Amino acid sequence: MWCHHRGVTSTYRRACLAALCVLAVGCGGVSSPTPPASSPVASQVVSPVASTGSAAVPSTPSGLSSTANSLVPPAAASTPPDWPTYHANAARTGAVTDFPAPVGGLVTAWAAALDGAVYGEPLVVGGRVLVATENDSVYALDPASGHVLWRRHLGTPVPLASLPCGNIDPLGITSTPVYDASSGTLFVVAEVSGPHHVLVALDPATGAVRWSRGVDLPGDDPTTHQQRAALALGNGYVYIGFGGLAGDCGAYRGEVVGVPVSGQGATIAYRVPVAREGAVWAPGGPVLDASGNLYVSVGNGSSTTTYDGSDSVLELSPTLQLRSRFAPSRWAQDNAHDLDLGSLSPVLVPGGFVFIAGKSGIGYVLRQGALGGVGGEVASHAVCPAFGGAAQSGATVYVPCSDGLRMVVIGSSGAIHVAWHTNSGATGPPVVGGGAVWSLDLAAGTLLALSPAAGSVLARIDVGPLPHFASPTLWDGLVLVGTMRGVTAIRAGG
Repeated sequence: MWCHHRGVTSTYRRACLAALCVLAVGCGGVSSPTPPASSPVASQVVSPVASTGSAAVPSTPSGLSSTANSLVPPAAASTPPDWPTYHANAARTGAVTDFPAPVGGLVTAWAAALDGAVYGEPLVVGGRVLVATENDSVYALDPASGHVLWRRHLGTPVPLASLPCGNIDPLGITSTPVYDASSGTLFVVAEVSGPHHVLVALDPATGAVRWSRGVDLPGDDPTTHQQRAALALGNGYVYIGFGGLAGDCGAYRGEVVGVPVSGQGATIAYRVPVAREGAVWAPGGPVLDASGNLYVSVGNGSSTTTYDGSDSVLELSPTLQLRSRFAPSRWAQDNAHDLDLGSLSPVLVPGGFVFIAGKSGIGYVLRQGALGGVGGEVASHAVCPAFGGAAQSGATVYVPCSDGLRMVVIGSSGAIHVAWHTNSGATGPPVVGGGAVWSLDLAAGTLLALSPAAGSVLARIDVGPLPHFASPTLWDGLVLVGTMRGVTAIRAGG
């Protein structure tokens, strides 16, 4: 299920026949949209702070309406490492070493009001803060001031009233984008009026559109599919996870789609073999191991009688072929009560382990490369209902639980040990740096720095109203948070 409200569940009990469907162009019937020619659209020059006009510009070949701000100061000559993807790297560890401790407290550095809510995690590339909004706009911000360096509007977002269910209004860019250093390209997926989903390749220095390409698979109904999972990058592909809307309406099926970073060539895909549902929606998105294999979690399916590939963790090859799968032995019960594993992205742990904990509150440890099939876990233990993306440092996993963050340690044999549980209100997907675990109290709109050893509060500060599953970014002493209004930057260390 695509469960966008923490703790809000729904039950679907429809027994259906499922068939395995691995899709690729020329194999399984997925056709590849013809990529448009690479030609950036015209730009509109504006001040670094805000747009001053509304000049018309040509549409992209895919029909996206677009404007841009092209007055861009050069990036600083020497900057800290980029934060190019959700939780900093392809493994989604969310852990950095070069960050100041919050010993002097926290202060607000700036708050940038943008044209829509920022659900995805802010990125930092080349000394620019890159964020996307539900108004289908992408921004580059000056990290020193929050001033707008450029803005690119990609189209008209989809109003909630035009969709059969959901809880984001309007629905535009919801997932975290990803940056490809090899091509110097920023990738975002926008839901635009129609509706349809479009992958857009941008120049992160200027906002120019290099190419765009539709990513809805043949047979999919874009009105019931939502692109929530963070984009992943590896093996020359941008990987895109699809699930459903809050409310699980319509005949959607979860899937992972891969598009070459060049914009040329065949689309590849894996579709979960459910009759319906089986969402790939966890905000942390696909996780890649050192060999380029992908690990994704899958939501509940409609069957409670015949196993249909849902309520699972999948290991997919770089070309999205199924390599191995795990599902709890209680999968039918999970499906019946919306207690599946699909709410948290898998976590890779040293020793060849994978950790997962979904909505049922049970944590599982699996083996990388051979996930174990139904009931084939290495270990299981009560942990918590978990949502979003965890942070990982060595054998320690910081789990975003609906009732407060937990520190979990995976033993050398795979045993699960719950070390602490914070009652601070921190429930958002955490990151680690500067001797602190950083998480958000999503209900109160506050950022918290917690002790990694005890979970006690080291510092706390208001950041504004927050979207579901918001996760902070750590960069050059700043904690960057996407909010319902834009982006708030907090200075660590006072």
